Amino acid sequence: MTLPAIHDPQDLLDQARTDHDSVVRLAQRLVRVPSRAGLDPYEPILAELQNWMRRHRLEPRLLTFDGRPVALACDVEGAKPGPHYVLDACVDTAPFGDEAAWTHPPTSGVVEAGWLHGRGSADCKTAAAIFCHLAVRLARQRRHLRGSVTVLFDVDEHTGGFHGIKRYLTEASGGIAGVLIGYPGLEHVVIGGRGFWRADVIAYGEAGHTGRGQDNAQQVNAAHKGAELVVALAKHRTPGPVDPRLGLAPKLTVTAVHAGQGYSIVPDRCEISLDLRLTYSFNEQDARKLVESLVRDADRRMKTKRASEVKTRGSWPAYRLPDDAPIVRALVDAAARHLEQPPAPKVAGPSNIGNYLASCGIPATAGFGVAYAGLHGTDERIEIRTIPAVQASYHEAVLFLLSGAIANASPGDW
Repeated sequence: MTLPAIHDPQDLLDQARTDHDSVVRLAQRLVRVPSRAGLDPYEPILAELQNWMRRHRLEPRLLTFDGRPVALACDVEGAKPGPHYVLDACVDTAPFGDEAAWTHPPTSGVVEAGWLHGRGSADCKTAAAIFCHLAVRLARQRRHLRGSVTVLFDVDEHTGGFHGIKRYLTEASGGIAGVLIGYPGLEHVVIGGRGFWRADVIAYGEAGHTGRGQDNAQQVNAAHKGAELVVALAKHRTPGPVDPRLGLAPKLTVTAVHAGQGYSIVPDRCEISLDLRLTYSFNEQDARKLVESLVRDADRRMKTKRASEVKTRGSWPAYRLPDDAPIVRALVDAAARHLEQPPAPKVAGPSNIGNYLASCGIPATAGFGVAYAGLHGTDERIEIRTIPAVQASYHEAVLFLLSGAIANASPGDW
């Protein structure tokens, strides 16, 4: 069953087409402000958004953490009470990488052959530009809305700190019915993701001079022990079967290995960094149990005075929304009216901020947006002709969610 359109889809698409040039100009301006996570200051990108919103008679507010700006939020309150939804787009970005390899500089904001180029154009500055324009449109429709929507632009996401969304959640009152995150991609509405467990394994050995005259067969070189551990871990790249709820298997990846301090010193410490992608059937406890078992085996084979350690660095659980969750149905069905090929619900392999929100009991879609290429890589870019359909889809979805139709629907409708 497809949900009925509450508003004329063609009218919403026409509104989006009217906004198109303005959306592109704002996206260009945002791309031209470097906001690499952990490298650039966040004040300029948030100020660019704040100034634009104020010029369009919106009332954004800056959110801070430890005196640092971490997000910009803007509420649109409907005329009648109802649920509270959030449109979220991060505006910090990945690093540039090798700038010489780019066709256009990473902060050029160049539009060429229908593509807008630059770091953050896909993730997620074009979504921010779209949501700015949606906030203006929705503010003009307040009298028709039952509930409220917050447009949220957060930073500190690509660092993994997530202080923007965390700071917002500390102030959000009355509960959040759902979050729609503007990650790019026309083909799918992302409704879940594998979780992760990240840890460092520290294997110990015995230091000594590499050139001493007599070899001590009992001396344990931590680099050798670490190498054995890496080989053992590599045999468990897929440590469990495909999870029936997610349609994906868990995954183990060794992401870094470091040992030694010089050519003439036998290493007495080797540190191995791990990333394990989790499912419902292979969770954090299973991941830790597997790694600790392999570490104990290595310690038995290569005994040292100090046992190896496993230090957890962070973990999020896997999540999956039901296909008939209100935010999923609203966005999928709205997009189906604006695209030639309707997007399909999908569980993503990578984790995303939706995992964090799910751990807080907040349902989130974590991806539907403009067509893109080069995400986080060289020549990141978005196809500008896809902007209106994406804007109209989100506009229609929010209008439906704040129409009161959900509250009046019978369970069988969902």
